[in-house]
Amino acid sequence: MMITKTAMISIVGRANVGKSTLTNAVTGDKVAIVSPKPQTTRNRIFGVFSHGDAQIVLLDTPGFHKAQTRLGEYMVGVVRDSVADVDCVLLMVEPVDNVGTQEEMLIEHIKSSGVPCILVINKIDTVRFDLTLPIIETYSKHYGFDAILPISARKNLGVPELLSMLTGYAKPGPQLFPDGMTTDQPERQIVAEIIREKLLICLDKEIPHGTAVEITEFSERGDEDAPIIDVDATIYCEKQSHKGMIIGKNGAMLKKIGQYAREDIERFMGAKVFLQTWVKVKENWRDSRSMMKNFGYTK
Repeated sequence: MMITKTAMISIVGRANVGKSTLTNAVTGDKVAIVSPKPQTTRNRIFGVFSHGDAQIVLLDTPGFHKAQTRLGEYMVGVVRDSVADVDCVLLMVEPVDNVGTQEEMLIEHIKSSGVPCILVINKIDTVRFDLTLPIIETYSKHYGFDAILPISARKNLGVPELLSMLTGYAKPGPQLFPDGMTTDQPERQIVAEIIREKLLICLDKEIPHGTAVEITEFSERGDEDAPIIDVDATIYCEKQSHKGMIIGKNGAMLKKIGQYAREDIERFMGAKVFLQTWVKVKENWRDSRSMMKNFGYTK
């Protein structure tokens, strides 16, 4: 079906509420990394999909939180900027009968922007459905949402209804992204994010939040039918002790991270991948504007 209209939709909410899970689910591709740890997403990521004659562009954003570093300030700024100049905002919350401080701040920012907003109550598969009714009532008192929809992004409950709702915000216009394109992220950036995702999953406590990944080599060899992609990645951390933990005894942890990352990269690229990783220390890089810019954290 020919695309005749488009919509730009921002997803905002606190950390770990399921924004990236929804983005991946509707695009059918891994365009955003997911982990149980907060502040997994650091940049705004476009997830692109079609629904009927409409092309929908979801803007997956970092979790809204109280910033403690320049990187944190950058992430919060990304969230605030993503509310402007879009056709609709999805405020995603967990099924809890309480409007938290982060949600109150986001609602106030949405109010001041004047952008239409849908409240999405995610993770309804974790509670009895009747328990969502008090949540709907509580949020309704805070703001006049265009709609309030309980969903489970992980189990695809309510997601088709949400997508149909989003097409109502599409406006006549040309197709923004070509057919088959599911994200604006370049391949090497997605590869770096996949490696960072494995750091988040495999490492404990604060260590993974102080890591960044730089792809220093990304090339293809072999024939068209059986390509091999060579990837060299440098993992940066903030402390020498963290470097030892990332590498692990006899390199075991780094090998584990590399193996998990390579498997996902191969699925994403549809090709065999030869991955090499190194670990370097850059103290306090999260408070360095130049280092943040070097890692792609810049507006």
